[in-house]
Amino acid sequence: MLAMQNYNFSGIIASFPLSNHTTMVQEPEVEAVSHNATRPPSNPAAAGITMTLGILFNVVALIILAKAYNRFRRRSKATFLLFASSLVATDLAGHVIPGALVLRRYSAGIGSNTDPAPSFRGDAVGDPDPSCLFLGGCMVFFGLCPLFMGCAMAAERCLGVTRPLLHTRLVTTARTKIALALIWLLALSVALLPFFRLGAYTYQHPGTWCFIRVMEGTKATDLAFVMLFSGLALSSLASAFVCNTISGITLVRARLKKKSSSQRCSARSHDTEMVVQLVGIMVTSCICWSPLLVFGLMSATRSYSGSLSSDRDTYRSLMVTGVRMATCNQILDPWVYILLRRAILRKIYRITKRRASFKGSTFRSLRWDLSSFQNSEKNSANKI
Repeated sequence: MLAMQNYNFSGIIASFPLSNHTTMVQEPEVEAVSHNATRPPSNPAAAGITMTLGILFNVVALIILAKAYNRFRRRSKATFLLFASSLVATDLAGHVIPGALVLRRYSAGIGSNTDPAPSFRGDAVGDPDPSCLFLGGCMVFFGLCPLFMGCAMAAERCLGVTRPLLHTRLVTTARTKIALALIWLLALSVALLPFFRLGAYTYQHPGTWCFIRVMEGTKATDLAFVMLFSGLALSSLASAFVCNTISGITLVRARLKKKSSSQRCSARSHDTEMVVQLVGIMVTSCICWSPLLVFGLMSATRSYSGSLSSDRDTYRSLMVTGVRMATCNQILDPWVYILLRRAILRKIYRITKRRASFKGSTFRSLRWDLSSFQNSEKNSANKI
């Protein structure tokens, strides 16, 4: 998903004739001019740069994961890498497909200063076109898939750390592929619900992206769809948090006991690396996705109850902020695998330890010089 740019209200000004017939015409003009004066012009180039960086980072992460998958033959590590590769590939597709549709909207002049009469009018549009329906479905599908995969990876590692024998017997490459297929199928089923009259997709402010109808004309089915989407996503994040916490506590206890053999220590090292990466994925997903999930649920609830009219502009801005942060998740996820690898962590540890030892040796040397100086002064005083 591509980061959405700031919207310019010049198109709304053009939709109202400049005349003095009634005050009903003049008030929207003044309001539109005030919005236009406070909002900076949109910049489609920024969206293109964001999309390019996301593609580059995801491709680099895929290459690293593919090399690691060919190098490691341990079943638990191979299963984790298969999950991770699928997650990065899904992020890449979720960055390219919706991003291309958003850039297509920009190329048509929608959401920019040059758009004389955009098709977006607030949040209330008639029937969204097929591209909007497809973009809204992509937003839901590519939003749920990474969260479901992060939850599945955390559960798999929790089982591998706490019950290694049971993990060896149950978790296989074939079953992992089946689990991935079920995850994609579940996310697709949720994304297709509006085509069966449960909820609806519509254009969102500033008219360059589509999502569940949460701002104008929200119905009971829309509210149910938003609650389902946000509930599944937040439940996945909460489950991942629980599993990662259990895995982390188990690894810390094993490290403190120090009763493992050298081979088992190597296995624990791999487990620690994978859990650290899972924690990075979980933290990134929580920070990036929680705003859109919460803001969407709040907007739909208030719109359905009829209490949104006074704060509509505020919730529009919150939704735009939420989708921008959700876009960052697909850019930051690859860096989890790029930076939180065991080789990189070992280098960081060595550099930190070297600096700490250097500071310690410098302090000891300074203290020795000071004590030597004090002893020499005492000897000189005794001689006198």
